Amino acid sequence: MFYTTSKNIFLLFFGFLYFNSIAQHLVTERNSGADFPIVSSAETATVMYDENDDSLIGIAANLFIDDVERVTGKRLNAVNKPGKNKNVIVIGSVEKSSLLQELVKNKKLDVTTLKGQWDGYYVTVVHKPFKGVSQALVIAGSNKRGAAYGALELSKQMGVSPLYWWGDVPVAKKKEVFVKNNLVMADAPKVKYRGIFINDEAPALSGWVQENYGKFNHEFYVKVFELILRNKGNYLWPAMWGRAFNDDDPVNPVLADKWGIVMGTSHHEPMQRAQTEWKRYGTGAWDYNKNEKELKAFWKKGIENMGNHESLVTIAMRGDGDEPMTEGTATELLERIVKDQREIIAEVTGKPAEETPQVWALYKEVQDYYDKGMRVPDDVTLLLADDNWGNIRKLPSLTEKKRKGGYGIYYHFDYVGGPRNYKWINTNNIARVYEQMHLAYEYDVKRIWIVNVGDIKPMEFPISFFLDYAWNPEKWTPDNLRDYYTEWAAAQFGSEYAEEIGAIIRDYGQISARRKPELVDSRTYSLTHYDEALRVVDEYKNLLHKAEGINLKLPDVYKDAYFQLVLHPVMATENLHRMYVAVALNHKYATENDSRANKYADMAKDLFKKDSAISYQYNKKLANGKWNHFMDQTHIGYKSWFDPKNDIMPEVTYVDTKMAAQPFTENTVTEKSSKIVATMDGELAFYEKNGYVSINAEHYTKANNTNGIEWKVIPDIGRTNSGITPFPVTASEQVPGDNSPYVAYDFYTYEDGTVNVGAYFSPTLNFHNTETGLRYAVSIDDEKPQIVGINGGDTGRIWNMWVANNIIVKDTSHKISKPGKHTVKIWMVDPGVVLQNIVINFGELEKSYLTPPETRVIKE
Repeated sequence: MFYTTSKNIFLLFFGFLYFNSIAQHLVTERNSGADFPIVSSAETATVMYDENDDSLIGIAANLFIDDVERVTGKRLNAVNKPGKNKNVIVIGSVEKSSLLQELVKNKKLDVTTLKGQWDGYYVTVVHKPFKGVSQALVIAGSNKRGAAYGALELSKQMGVSPLYWWGDVPVAKKKEVFVKNNLVMADAPKVKYRGIFINDEAPALSGWVQENYGKFNHEFYVKVFELILRNKGNYLWPAMWGRAFNDDDPVNPVLADKWGIVMGTSHHEPMQRAQTEWKRYGTGAWDYNKNEKELKAFWKKGIENMGNHESLVTIAMRGDGDEPMTEGTATELLERIVKDQREIIAEVTGKPAEETPQVWALYKEVQDYYDKGMRVPDDVTLLLADDNWGNIRKLPSLTEKKRKGGYGIYYHFDYVGGPRNYKWINTNNIARVYEQMHLAYEYDVKRIWIVNVGDIKPMEFPISFFLDYAWNPEKWTPDNLRDYYTEWAAAQFGSEYAEEIGAIIRDYGQISARRKPELVDSRTYSLTHYDEALRVVDEYKNLLHKAEGINLKLPDVYKDAYFQLVLHPVMATENLHRMYVAVALNHKYATENDSRANKYADMAKDLFKKDSAISYQYNKKLANGKWNHFMDQTHIGYKSWFDPKNDIMPEVTYVDTKMAAQPFTENTVTEKSSKIVATMDGELAFYEKNGYVSINAEHYTKANNTNGIEWKVIPDIGRTNSGITPFPVTASEQVPGDNSPYVAYDFYTYEDGTVNVGAYFSPTLNFHNTETGLRYAVSIDDEKPQIVGINGGDTGRIWNMWVANNIIVKDTSHKISKPGKHTVKIWMVDPGVVLQNIVINFGELEKSYLTPPETRVIKE
């Protein structure tokens, strides 16, 4: 900042005010008369940076120059010192840029807002910065990445999507581009390390890399580095299925450091060495008790290879091939391993071990070591994990002592393992990602957020959200989360259809997350109970109709991006569900010896073939075959957790038409009716239908917000609707009853007797490892609330059902003394519980996958 006028003093205050907040929108196509011209009809600015600054500064400057050319068709010149151009764009880090240091020395720029910031940036316009220069657009970073983020944020505001290459998102052309003179932009991340893990990368990514690069070399990884940087990430676990980042191409780690990417290795690859390197060079067993000398030498080489490259060193040990190290918990052995590894780090680096960032991943059985008392030095980051299905397993207590190394989360968008692999297509509902990562952030897990993204494509949308949310978890809330879909769609496809496209992405994310495609089969959805299977198919059909309608309206230049980011996942999953329902109808009619069985058998076969055709369109036709192999992953015919080698057509049965029974018309169910419905008072109430009452949790009659607790609706988090949860998620335990927090739902019955109240919850885990698990309470009318734990004790096999069905259902029994109006209350006991549905059942409810449609009346 500069100090020549009172206006500039105001700007200084303004900069402080907005630092660490939402990035300001600075770019405009219209010049107010005083705005800074990047490109105008009269001139173009010159980019200036100190060639002795960090290498990333030059990379960022050239990315920015490329982006300006993409937008305007004009290429900016780059120089290292002031010249004749009156308008310059200065990019640099406050640590090393002599240009910025000169501006600070001459009191033209104040960078105090960057002091102590990690990856922060500050953008402003400075008048008469150097002799002969009228004005400078200054992009200052607290470090090398901060400067790059500032430059690329301007690129994004000009219209260059972070997915311009990975998603073929076109750049909207502009004749002129200016930066508003009277605003500043300052921002920095709330989470320190924000990254992705390339994993499970065969056959899709590996086939594509082999075809385009030959191997996982630096030409491939530069594309990954750029993607991470443009999404304001800074951390990478590289591909590891038979790959070794440092060994496959020695240029890989060199360029990672130049691009400002902090490198790590996965949860079971300690000391900066890939598992594949042990297979190539290791001698003897991967067993510290039997082979300590060889393992120490192997790990020492990893730290030597790391050199001065910015890294996060994974420590401790798991078994070879991502398996448990031993049977049971060998705490003493693992503590010795960690001690020896830190001695190696100190010896090789010549610095105390605590000066090299380290991480201990509490993944799967490794968490048992921590739960049973094992501890590592305070400077080591404890990387907590989800259950591989997006449900966080453990969070630190709010009362425990702060760790110098803090905590991180290892999350999953893709997984190979039980109960089934899921790696074919994106089925991640970001409402759930938000809810779980919000828990993490509020419980002070802020050092590392890393997510397993599988093949990168087709996870573009959830990757965008995860890294955006990691940058500023305070920006997105239940109240504005739906805006994210619209804003993201606008950034890729322009504003004209952004709301409709955002809604398609949102609806797809919700319904596809109900059950992973690899777990869906002909028995998943009920054909008989409220036409569940046909209703699900209709949902997909309607969504596809909307998606195809937008596709017809979009200009051709957007078609490739739209197909891969929006249309393809809807088309592919709609076809898959129609195929399985056709198989189900074939089985139904074949059992009845009905000739309609043959029609559905033929339909199922046609849809199975169409699945291949849709994949072919993605692989061979999309962007002229640019993304060939990304839809090679099999996804039909799973019998166990592991995928089949090829998609397998589900079995269908044909009947002899000569012997077939004549088609018949099924009798429709006669619904019970009651005059009670007509007597409902108020605007909203629920009524008994065929022996049950079905309620979506968001449609409460009353929310009792008390004791500093507020019930919040998290939109679209449920399998069929939104969910409701008490905020803040760090609230203390509540005793249900009297005026404690609850949500109430009025409903009407026309019978009395014993009823079951089924409460449907998101499959949140017992993240504090308590005996009871997370709890809620339930009551009808004036009865004493029953307290129920949803996830305590030994979950064992039931966990498979929770994640496969993406729901936890808890049942309680109650008495209703008379027909008429009643109230069911769900009381808060513990925070972190997300209620989706309530089903009150008199015993006549048929089994189905989803809850019945709401039995709700809105009085006019």
